[in-house]
Amino acid sequence: MKNSRRNTLKGLAAWSLLGMSASTFSCSDNTNESTAKKVVKDMVTQKDPFFKISLAQWSLHNSFFGEILKSGDWEKFGKLLMTDPDALLQGHLKPIDFPTIAKKDFGVDAIELVNTFYYSKAKDTDYWKEYRNRCDSEGVKAVLIMCDALGDLGDQDATKRQAAVENHKPWLEAAQILGCHSIRVNAAGKGTAEEVKAAAVEGLGALAALGKEGGINVIVENHGGHSSNGEWLASVMSQVNSPFCGTLPDFGNFCIERGADGCVNEYDRYKGMKELMPFAKGVSAKTHDFDADGNEIHSDFKKMLTIVKEAGYTGYIDIEYEGKQLSEPEGIMATKRLLERVGAELA
Repeated sequence: MKNSRRNTLKGLAAWSLLGMSASTFSCSDNTNESTAKKVVKDMVTQKDPFFKISLAQWSLHNSFFGEILKSGDWEKFGKLLMTDPDALLQGHLKPIDFPTIAKKDFGVDAIELVNTFYYSKAKDTDYWKEYRNRCDSEGVKAVLIMCDALGDLGDQDATKRQAAVENHKPWLEAAQILGCHSIRVNAAGKGTAEEVKAAAVEGLGALAALGKEGGINVIVENHGGHSSNGEWLASVMSQVNSPFCGTLPDFGNFCIERGADGCVNEYDRYKGMKELMPFAKGVSAKTHDFDADGNEIHSDFKKMLTIVKEAGYTGYIDIEYEGKQLSEPEGIMATKRLLERVGAELA
């Protein structure tokens, strides 16, 4: 809540200046008068970004999952996700409260859910109706659900691929109840680039056909492996060729292959953004670290957002902070300020 308090104090200071400006203008101190007028003018002419801002729930993953995620024991995490997913929710925040957290703590009125926080609720329509009520009461829009751990849509085995399609169906239905426009999925699979592409086109095509029935898009994030190759994923989109299948370009997810010491094969993120934006139905502003001026040090946000604007995109761009130097709330607010500042410059 420190950030909210800081913003409130800044707002009060601005209104104080507005209140004193009438008396200041009548005085002979032209310096004070010109300064006050400049501040008032800047406040009045401040532009809004050319896009809307949403909050990706993964930005608070440590706050929802707690110690089990911090331990780095992914094998244990995976087993619990399949056997007792609610046992993973060991953090101080509760997923059901996400709409309220986004609105009251961060001033964001649109959210992007992550299915692993709700894994046991996939088919619980009453839960999703209550969630929708919470969103509506807070004036918050549920934009999409990010879906993981549901099988590979690019599996070469047709039976396993169809099982993955079926596993996504409850999330399409949940998205429809929530009023989302999309679910985010992965174009994952094992094999050569061409083998996985052929399978992914089949899997995504089948899932997009189901999405069409409920008016829900199926959008693919560059999320590791072949999908982090912008040219490859753009080719998949072209072959699926469905208005209900698109992309969710992520500023920072262009690592094709990781090694023990980090990424060993990284795709050019700016080239990848240009290739994926023509199919975009969402955008993710991934952040990790910031310099002293509040700029993200891995992605040039002005360059990224210029690519987004030139593609004609005006929809939601999510805040997705994954850094460690700042706390999750601080990282979210740093990302929000950066999006607002650069977005206004380009408006």
